[in-house]
Amino acid sequence: MIQFSKISLAFGDKDILKDLSLVITAGTRAALIGANGAGKTTLLKVIAGVTTPDSGEKSVQKGCRISYLPQTGLVHRGNSLYDEVEKAFSSIKALISRMETLASILESVKNDNEGAKLLEEYHILSEIVENSGYNIRKQKIQAVLEGLGFAPKDKNRPVEEFSGGWQMRIALVKALLETPDVLLLDEPTNYLDIEARTWLEKWLDDFGGGYVLVSHDRFFLDVTVNEVYELFQGRLKRYVGNYTAYEMVRKVELESLVKRYNEQQEEIAKSEDLIRRFRYKATKAAMVQERIKRLEKMERIEIPESFKKMSVQFPKPPHSGKTAITITGLGKHYGTRQIFGELDLILDSGEKLLVVGRNGAGKTTLLRILAGKDTDFEGTITYGAGIAMGYFSQDAAETLDDSDGGKSVLEYMEKDMPIAFIPKVRDMLGAFLFRGDDVDKNVAVLSGGEKSRLALLKMLVKPMNLLILDEPTNHLDLQSKDALMDALKAFAGTVIFVSHDRSFMEGLSSKTLEISGKDVPSSTRLFYGNYGYYLEKISTENVVEMEETRLKIEDSKEKNDARERFSAEKQKRSEMRRQQRREVALLSAIDVLEKEKAMLEAELSMPAVYTNGEKARAIQVQINELVAKIEEKTVEWEMAASG
Repeated sequence: MIQFSKISLAFGDKDILKDLSLVITAGTRAALIGANGAGKTTLLKVIAGVTTPDSGEKSVQKGCRISYLPQTGLVHRGNSLYDEVEKAFSSIKALISRMETLASILESVKNDNEGAKLLEEYHILSEIVENSGYNIRKQKIQAVLEGLGFAPKDKNRPVEEFSGGWQMRIALVKALLETPDVLLLDEPTNYLDIEARTWLEKWLDDFGGGYVLVSHDRFFLDVTVNEVYELFQGRLKRYVGNYTAYEMVRKVELESLVKRYNEQQEEIAKSEDLIRRFRYKATKAAMVQERIKRLEKMERIEIPESFKKMSVQFPKPPHSGKTAITITGLGKHYGTRQIFGELDLILDSGEKLLVVGRNGAGKTTLLRILAGKDTDFEGTITYGAGIAMGYFSQDAAETLDDSDGGKSVLEYMEKDMPIAFIPKVRDMLGAFLFRGDDVDKNVAVLSGGEKSRLALLKMLVKPMNLLILDEPTNHLDLQSKDALMDALKAFAGTVIFVSHDRSFMEGLSSKTLEISGKDVPSSTRLFYGNYGYYLEKISTENVVEMEETRLKIEDSKEKNDARERFSAEKQKRSEMRRQQRREVALLSAIDVLEKEKAMLEAELSMPAVYTNGEKARAIQVQINELVAKIEEKTVEWEMAASG
């Protein structure tokens, strides 16, 4: 539906996009990735037609409708929530208006040819309107609003009452209701809880058009895309498979890239050393000039920022007792409304507790109570011996002291920092997306997301043994999330956290506390496993509950038939998921083998190799082996795909 060829765009003297080519069809399920500042948002705007490239060709199929959701900045005014999201059907209303005009014209048309043309246009528009879901728009609006977390009572609320995060949810609702041919979503999960993310994953799976996503949520990308486009130094490269498959292939590429990078750096260092030593010796002038020209012409190899391994190391936590925290009969009221009650919990030192529950169930409230920020509660909280606590909240950006506004990011971090960590401060800032000149930025001019990252890092470098973290990954990219999770997993202290990032939740948690919104007040349950274990248990409970309800209204024969259908469907879904995983794995393996073959063929074409018969034969043997493996894997993939 959309085709780009040799698209280029520069801001000043910086090339953002260089000779990009891209095709988007109805079947496109693509992720667009790259380091911060690589130009992902710019490319989405070019695709959406918001930004015009400096050069290149763009071809869009006639009638193709594109919906673009930016990352931030949308604010709605002047309508109720329902009236605002109904604007998604404004283009269909325009078509209906045109149909009414055509119907009026047809009544007075006497020329058969002219009438036939108008009638054909009328039928085409009628089909578009019918397929748009306009006639059932109330049901569609209700389904999308509920799926993305809006309560039924919200429909009549003025849109001005909703906060920034909910404003972006409203924009997402409108983009989905437009049911475009191509959907462009820039960080759509930033403001969604886990339930809304899960709903959006299902919606995208059922979506009939093509889409391109920018996201820092690894799990979300893994379940929604089947191809990845990496934007690096203005160039775009396509990889087959989901994000995990991309990482596997890219790891192999990176190993080769790092090797060539190190060899080039060694060559550069030697050349620069020779130039320094002999620059002013007349007898070596020709050699020096030759080295200088070679360096100037050399195409420098660069490693993508997103693939530089980043790490964060926290100070060793102070010694504490065996028990980190004991909670007895904990409850919380807001006026006459009880949020949760009778919570009992003992958490040992070193455990990583994830708190889950629907929006409004009381997760943030519980963390605020445990951190001592809310003292209006029932029950008792007892901290273990030697506990030193740190708390990170969702509004951490507002906690930066005004007195620190005149400091640079680097100065702010170095203030009160343990001396042993000062040499590592730049690396730690880099892991939290403050790279290069960013460390010299004034704290006062940082964005909300930047301040939030800085506040998180500032807290983490203090010696503590109990961390209470509310959405710590909100403003981090994939690599920064990995660095934070690795550091927290290695952290010997205790962590209590809330997150909406599936990979982070599953990778860090050792226990899961559920605050259930089903009951009033919310009930709480502790699961002795990570988030993946929790989901399995909940899924089993739901299946059992649904099965029991169904069996109560069936006779004996219907019960047996139902069990067989349930088992067969479950087995079929399991087989489909296994088959899909196998297809992705085989495609990734083929891609890796193709790249290895290409590298060997390139090596074989070098004079130093093809003139050496023995070496050339050895490489040809390797190439033949790879060809055989590729054919074998291709046959396996074709069988898997057709199965």
